[in-house]
Amino acid sequence: MYYVYILQSINTPEHFYTGSTTNLNKRLEEHNSDKSTHTNKFKPWQIRTYITFDNKERAEKFETYLKISSGRAFMTKRF
Repeated sequence: MYYVYILQSINTPEHFYTGSTTNLNKRLEEHNSDKSTHTNKFKPWQIRTYITFDNKERAEKFETYLKISSGRAFMTKRF
């Protein structure tokens, strides 16, 4: 399974991060430790939502979509 996830900073709730992984719990642990330089500044993180895919390419395309302006608008309205 492939997961596209949206994290929300606990201390700074206006900050979000979107990513993808095959192991959601392990990836969250990495974001909340010093293993991820992109999210280190706003840790700790919590999972806001995630979507499961059975196809890696679809997961990657959806993650990319969420990172462009129309995808961010979609995310703001739905999540």
